[in-house]
Amino acid sequence: MIKAGIIGSTGYAGSELVRLLLGHKEVDIAWYGSRSYIDKKYCEVYQNMFQIVDNVCRDDNMRELAEEADVIFTATPQGLCASLVSEEILSKTKIVDLSADFRIKDVHVYEEWYKLEHKSPQFLPEAVYGLCEINREAIRNARLIANPGCYPTCSTLSVYPMIKEGLIDCSTIIIDAKSGTSGAGRGAKMDNLYCEVNENIKAYGVASHRHTPEIEEQLGYAAGSEIRINFTPHLVPMNRGILVTAYASLKSAVSYEDVKAVYDKYYSSERFVRVLDRDVCPQTKWVEGSNYVDVNFKIDPRTNRIIMMGAMDNLVKGAAGQAVQNMNLMFGFEEAEGLYQVPMFP
Repeated sequence: MIKAGIIGSTGYAGSELVRLLLGHKEVDIAWYGSRSYIDKKYCEVYQNMFQIVDNVCRDDNMRELAEEADVIFTATPQGLCASLVSEEILSKTKIVDLSADFRIKDVHVYEEWYKLEHKSPQFLPEAVYGLCEINREAIRNARLIANPGCYPTCSTLSVYPMIKEGLIDCSTIIIDAKSGTSGAGRGAKMDNLYCEVNENIKAYGVASHRHTPEIEEQLGYAAGSEIRINFTPHLVPMNRGILVTAYASLKSAVSYEDVKAVYDKYYSSERFVRVLDRDVCPQTKWVEGSNYVDVNFKIDPRTNRIIMMGAMDNLVKGAAGQAVQNMNLMFGFEEAEGLYQVPMFP
């Protein structure tokens, strides 16, 4: 049994971590961190935890937390984890950071896109990008995990096999993505008010979304060269879910069977990536509340392009579930422990 601490436990990703870890047989949550609700009972912040969690929210003192926890999850805004982490802390505990602080290896790229000064760039070379299906062995030995963003997770897993096998022209990749409103966090923002979001869909961060360099970096590793993409996210009026539709030109003619064999090569043994049957397009409802990612593809011979699709729950595989999956690998637990939830429907 290990002890876990969560800094940012009262945000959407943090509360999802609480929900998942409460069902984990190897973990006890020792610290419910929250700047906004210090000394308030956690179940008063989230009433669904009434008579389930009796703990009081504590602060974000990572130095003190490192003395109590074997693993610290930081479900916090960009910049906070980097400002708190130190060699002393990492010598005592492991960290899974759900922010973007350690996802991008080039500190100048991070600072350009996030408009923040990185407070601990010395840990960037060590941090392991926590996409388990691709970096599993490095994750096992890591003490600092950069938990991937939600859009990058779905985008990368949808496109990765085709890039890895060299079947598409990487200069032609276009990624269209749509997310539920929980992806914007729990903070009060005018653009996320009910009357602004309901009965509406909109693109945002066009040609400037912060997840763009993260996606490019990860796809670049697969290609073995630098990649530039068009990435356009959209906000849709639902609570959870991400749907990615990616397009690219094929380098040569391929059949359905050829491409299906490629996806099966990478994902047939993966617990949480499901390659759907022929002509079945992923839907967010089929993965809601679970750590699954559904992927599929469609070849368009008329345009010599392939359409690659993915769907997942942005709060689970896109945040908290992936963090738990990473933790399981880091501590030698069964990788799916605490993540057995069947997708909810309807």
